[in-house]
Amino acid sequence: MKLREQFRRISIKWRIFACFAGFTLIMLILLWVFQVVFLDRFYQFIKINEVKSTAQTIVKHVDSEDFESTLQSISQGNQVAILICDEYGNISYYQDIMPASLISRLNPLSLSQIFSATTEEGGIFFRQFSREDMAPDGIHQIGPRGGIQNIIYSRIVEKANGSRVMILLSTSISPVSATVNTLRIQLFCITVFMLVLSLLLALFLSKWISKPIININASAKMLGSGKYDTVFDETGYKEISELGHTLNYAARELSRTEELRRDLIANISHDLRTPLTMIKGYGEVMRDLPGENTPENVQIIIDEATRLASLVSDVLDISKLQSGTEPLSRADFNLTESIRVILQRYSKLTDYHISFHADRDIYVNADELKISQVVYNLVNNAITYTGADKIVEITQTVSNGKVRISVRDTGDGIPPDKINDIWERYYKVDKEHKRAQIGTGLGLSIVKTILDMHGGAYGVQSEEGKGSLFWFELDAMELSD
Repeated sequence: MKLREQFRRISIKWRIFACFAGFTLIMLILLWVFQVVFLDRFYQFIKINEVKSTAQTIVKHVDSEDFESTLQSISQGNQVAILICDEYGNISYYQDIMPASLISRLNPLSLSQIFSATTEEGGIFFRQFSREDMAPDGIHQIGPRGGIQNIIYSRIVEKANGSRVMILLSTSISPVSATVNTLRIQLFCITVFMLVLSLLLALFLSKWISKPIININASAKMLGSGKYDTVFDETGYKEISELGHTLNYAARELSRTEELRRDLIANISHDLRTPLTMIKGYGEVMRDLPGENTPENVQIIIDEATRLASLVSDVLDISKLQSGTEPLSRADFNLTESIRVILQRYSKLTDYHISFHADRDIYVNADELKISQVVYNLVNNAITYTGADKIVEITQTVSNGKVRISVRDTGDGIPPDKINDIWERYYKVDKEHKRAQIGTGLGLSIVKTILDMHGGAYGVQSEEGKGSLFWFELDAMELSD
């Protein structure tokens, strides 16, 4: 277990180095085995197959008119002695490019014996002999005993005229010990050279392959320590380049989140300090000064406390929604009537002109409390950013089984490069906007999270100087008159 753990802790550079070095070592071992250890066996195997292939070629041409010229060409091309005789040992053809070959020493009796042996073995006879194993009067011993080895291969063939002849082939297998010694010296030199070259190459390749990974790892450690301005190298092979690009994106998002977090702390600190100061100040005035305990002063304290409650509620809502600890409670309800009730609560804001246009009541299946939060936040956002005419317009439309609620303001609009950011937590398009300073920047993020939970569509259409239109859609269930 400890060895496995230690192996896992080895750096990728040395793992790659070990793989390249091991591969080279295996190739060299295979080269030694096949070129030295099994060279003699390979050589004999090739020669035996050549003799058998030659015999097959002769059988195909045994009745051809140019049989003798074919045999001569085969003998010269394959370094093989060829003899054709009948069952009595009478030779009808003999071709030998190697003087004093093994079959040249055979007399008719020996040839007749080989013919009989070939017949007994089903028409094909094959043996390997040393030169001393063959005598003019026949075969005394069978099997190689060292020195030059000879192959005897015979085959009985029936010609077109009905007569049977024996095709007898012979070739020699020279000892390869000298060749093996030569190869051994060459392979030793090659092995030394290849080992040195492979180790250097493995070291270079391991560094080249692992360097981008090591650099990314070092940069990731810097990012983990809180240095969000860390830049990851995006060069190198494809996977490393893509990883670097992804980590750079993650670093930018972390930096952006950190900036938003600082903004949130600053906003919350400001928003908490202002109402608390107001509550404390008016409370002290009402305590210390006679006649200041008026309904107006009490209402100010109530309003500021409401602001505090709203701030805390927003922070708690977004935390619960995004952690998934507050599930949906779906039910059928009248969305149109729910919006009317919400807008009645804004009636005290007499200096704002809030209108709602709906030609019928629409029912949906959703979490009524959470959808009301969506409407509240969109209306509050419109009130915060609407223009000097203080107009906020809410419209309900129905199309293709979907009900769309749109909230329009007449404010300054949203720059195109910031439209994708407005749904993020703590984000404010215009931090200098006087009325925007009283919010936390969580409203639209709450809207986004709730609608995502419902699977509803949402979006914004905005043009600078002409205001913005926020909308969301839900499945319509029932239409009523």
